[in-house]
Amino acid sequence: MKMVSFHDVHICTESFGSPGNPAVLLIMGAASSMIWWRTEFCEKLADKGFYVIRYDNRDTGKSTCYPPGEPGYTFEDLADDAVAVLDAYEIDKAIIMGMSMGGMLTQVIALRRPQQVAGIVLLSSMYFADGAESLPYSSDAVNAFFEQMAKSEPPKDTDGLVEVAIRQWRITNQSRRPHDEDHIRKMNRMDVERSDHFDSRMNHSYAQVTGDELGRIAEIAVPALVIHGTDDVVIPYVHGEMLAKTIPHAALLTMNGAGHELHPLDYDSVIEAIFKQFC
Repeated sequence: MKMVSFHDVHICTESFGSPGNPAVLLIMGAASSMIWWRTEFCEKLADKGFYVIRYDNRDTGKSTCYPPGEPGYTFEDLADDAVAVLDAYEIDKAIIMGMSMGGMLTQVIALRRPQQVAGIVLLSSMYFADGAESLPYSSDAVNAFFEQMAKSEPPKDTDGLVEVAIRQWRITNQSRRPHDEDHIRKMNRMDVERSDHFDSRMNHSYAQVTGDELGRIAEIAVPALVIHGTDDVVIPYVHGEMLAKTIPHAALLTMNGAGHELHPLDYDSVIEAIFKQFC
């Protein structure tokens, strides 16, 4: 583990592979720490010849946390955190791979700091450009769950926090892939126990967007790979189609039957697509 510090912000990071290889920076989605880029995936990606870095966004894991409901940052600050991680590792240019909200941050970085971006991978990410208002969004069940969470007092004990996280996983990952719920439960417990402020993870939803980059993705000038599951109930598949259609020269990898996830059964095909697109 390596802690990256700047302006009273501390970002917990971890790397895999040789620093001499092409770099891939992994940005996880909202309310999720870096462990959801599972170690097996990071190691497989490193074995393919990449230098892989994952990190905890603010308000997750061991990175700087803020009081619940009071994020001390904007959406663009989260994007700048990714660039700060690259700078701390002395990486001039990297492939940026973002999951869900991480994919939105990746879109912002590609426009704000193109000189540091060798390419982007948008996994289960959202489209905000022209025509976005007509697209479907999260299912009613997903919306109802998060509305209930917003109204409820979070549990104070580890077991209670794990149970809430498991209920969230059941709602948001309704795919046709087989799942080992015992393993997911262990990962959620690890996520809770490695954070001193697990209830702050929902602060990402309060971070204000202050820039216009998400509406300007047609200006992205770096190679792009869009990966999206057909059974995603959080960000429907059509968002992936629109991202691939709007970003110049983007490729689309359709994950039939996959939900809002990077499933272990898909690691090989995803890594092969990354290698093909950028190497």
